[in-house]
Amino acid sequence: MSHASLLALLRALGIGAFGGLLFALLGLPLPWMLGPLTANLLASGRGIDVRVPEGLREAFLGVMGLVLGSQVTPQLAERVFDWPLSAALLLVGVAVSTAVASAWYRRCGFDPVSAWFASAPGAMPTMILLGEKCGGDPQRVAVAQSLRIILVILLLPPLFWAFEGGSAPTQAAASEPAAHLWMLLTLPLLIPLGNWLRLPSASLLAPLAFAALLSGSDMASLQLPEWGMNVMLWGLGSAIGCKFRGLSRRRFGKYLWQAALATLLALLVLALFAELIHRWLGVPRDVALLALAPGGIGEMAILAVALDIDPIFVAFHHILRMVALMIVAPFWARYLARRYPLANPDAARPTATQPPGKQ
Repeated sequence: MSHASLLALLRALGIGAFGGLLFALLGLPLPWMLGPLTANLLASGRGIDVRVPEGLREAFLGVMGLVLGSQVTPQLAERVFDWPLSAALLLVGVAVSTAVASAWYRRCGFDPVSAWFASAPGAMPTMILLGEKCGGDPQRVAVAQSLRIILVILLLPPLFWAFEGGSAPTQAAASEPAAHLWMLLTLPLLIPLGNWLRLPSASLLAPLAFAALLSGSDMASLQLPEWGMNVMLWGLGSAIGCKFRGLSRRRFGKYLWQAALATLLALLVLALFAELIHRWLGVPRDVALLALAPGGIGEMAILAVALDIDPIFVAFHHILRMVALMIVAPFWARYLARRYPLANPDAARPTATQPPGKQ
């Protein structure tokens, strides 16, 4: 790591620590995730060089995967038979919310290809790559997808907090003593293995599967102390908040309000489907909403564990959504490429504005 990169990392973590302390003093929900996220988002918007290396972000995600997989119990199998209906409602809700958000982006001037891939609620790297391949604008898709994730993270915890009467959510790990911390030592093996197997979100899913196997068979279940959960959330929140480094304030403001309305439209549509799951299956409203929320699987897993909102039910539906999108997306990309050939002609050739590695 270069000297500049190290300074940028220390700066990001320092700004994140300040944001976490401030949110904690104010009694806001998820202070050690939303505080670092918000503080680094504001800092990067002002041109401050804040960075969290991808390797460190993957390590924090790996810890989250172990924590999430450790929620699996043998008794979980009794509930699986309730999930096919909720899974079907999820898939229909994803299709409807994507169509609604896409229509909004078209009104904002997006070309058809960019609008569709910017609206898909998940599998962000795949959506960016396929959108660019079909002639879409990769920067617009990338910024819209990133803002969707951040806006969902910022919107949902205060909503749950308000509905619970203003009491700050408690973390599940806070009530349990630390246990089986040796599982953390498996991350240097599990993350490369997941990448080798080409798993989507490998740094999250490989540790999750390993921990679920151990926990589901009553062999081991990772429990972090409260400060350990806070450190993990601090690192992940800081990493998410650094995403918009280098984007001009004017363009960021324009993209922000467009993405904010698209995210609200998607949330409203999916909230209707979450209400159906609540009424037909008796799943609590907060669990159903978080399971269908159009956020990233890693970020929604963080919220589910930190807020103790049925993490396994939530993770199952987000994994299903991601897998379904990755299966459908190539076929949809082929259709869009035929219907809108080179919707954004500049995307067909390498330019200086395209993300590194996509040329």
